[in-house]
Amino acid sequence: MESFSNNQLLQEIKSCEELLTDRIADNMETFGVSSTVGRLLGIIYMNREAMTLDSLAEETGMSKTRMSQVMRQMISFNIAEKEYVKGSRKDHYNVERDYAQTFISLFTSNWSEVVKRNTSLERRLREQIRHLETFLTEDSSEEVKVRMERLQQELDEWNAYYNWINNLVAFFESGEIFNHVPIVTPTKKEEAKNEE
Repeated sequence: MESFSNNQLLQEIKSCEELLTDRIADNMETFGVSSTVGRLLGIIYMNREAMTLDSLAEETGMSKTRMSQVMRQMISFNIAEKEYVKGSRKDHYNVERDYAQTFISLFTSNWSEVVKRNTSLERRLREQIRHLETFLTEDSSEEVKVRMERLQQELDEWNAYYNWINNLVAFFESGEIFNHVPIVTPTKKEEAKNEE
C-alpha cells in the first residue's frame, strides 16, 4: 500500500480545496457574477478565517486595488463582510459560510436589481403611452389604436411578471423556501434512517 508523508497529504488536500474553489468561481457565472467573486469566496471559505486584502492579493496574484473592488461588490451582494480582528489595524474580510444563504443572497440581489430596472422602464413606457394618447383622434388609424392597446396589455403582463419575481425574491429572503424545499444534511439523513 502506498504511503504519503504529511507534506504529500497536505499537497493533496490543497489540490482538492483548489478544485472546490475553481468550481465555486465557475458557479458564480450562473448568477451573472464574475468568477473573481467566486474565486475570493472560495479562497476565504477554504481559509476558514477572515483574510486581509494583502493576503488575498498574494493568494490570487491580483492587485490590492482589484481585491478591494471585488470585496466591495461581495459586501453589496451580502456574501462578505468586514470582520474585526483584535490586534490588527488592517481590514479583514470573511464570507458567508452557509451555501444556501450565499445562493439566496446572490439570487435575491440579482433579481431585485432586475425588478427595479424593469419596473422603472415600465413606468417610463406608461408615461410615454399616456403622452401619446393625448394625440389620438377620431382620425387615428385602427393600427395605431390596436398597437397602443396591445402595448398596454403587454405592460400589464410585464408588471404581473415582475411582481411575481418580486414575490419570489421575498419568498427566498423570508426563509419560507426552506419549509418547502428543506436542506437535508448528512446528520438529518441519518436521523431519518433511524426513524424508519
